[in-house]
Amino acid sequence: MAVKDATQRFSSRVENYIRYRPGYPSQILDLLKSECGLTSSSVIADIGSGTGILTRMLLENGNSVFGVEPNPDMRAAAESALAHYPGFTSVDGTAEATSLQDRSVDFVTAAQAAHWFDRAHARREFVRILKPGGWSVLLWNERQTDTTPFLREYERLLLEYGTDYQEIRHERMTAEIADFFAPSSFRTAVFENAQDFDYAGAEGRLLSSSYTPQPADENYEFMISELRRIFHSRQQNGRVRFEYLTRLYYGQL
Repeated sequence: MAVKDATQRFSSRVENYIRYRPGYPSQILDLLKSECGLTSSSVIADIGSGTGILTRMLLENGNSVFGVEPNPDMRAAAESALAHYPGFTSVDGTAEATSLQDRSVDFVTAAQAAHWFDRAHARREFVRILKPGGWSVLLWNERQTDTTPFLREYERLLLEYGTDYQEIRHERMTAEIADFFAPSSFRTAVFENAQDFDYAGAEGRLLSSSYTPQPADENYEFMISELRRIFHSRQQNGRVRFEYLTRLYYGQL
């Protein structure tokens, strides 16, 4: 899937991304430890690391992590937030050209990012930088769209106002993930995840998405008005819940 200017899509959304995007369940680390041999000494390249949501989780596990991120605004945000971790190295690079040395990392991770990659070129790059026996791990928080009245109405809002929402949804990627790992096999795991927000949080979560109109766009105020309506009709005790399935795909290339 080729997406125009994919590396620049989040430049104007960094603050909302930092504050309102979901993290990842701790069970991910437990799984990688038990099934892939992850230890605190494992060296990891986190590709498309963005503002460092997964990167921080790995650093807190004691890992040395190369945060490879092409967007300068998101990379700067991660550098500011993660500078106090001695194991963190910020890298201006892409999935297709990380600039890392051959056979230099034990794991390559890509959280909420692989749907932006040129996957054939990224796969070759992952193979190049992974040590023999290393693991590739792709993961996404997949927002549930039909489990509650709020989420059903929120999905309809995105379908109506999203600029290219249907074209870039990563949930469409199942076949492409198989192609990415082929001819190697891969495993999957699914974990539940959720966020609870007041109205300000729900609006920030909406505006963190790359496919939503921005303030200068003619549909922006219509979208915000509809979000307010949905929130106030569906809130419970002043909050709404975003439910996710965190999907993990992992294998040795």
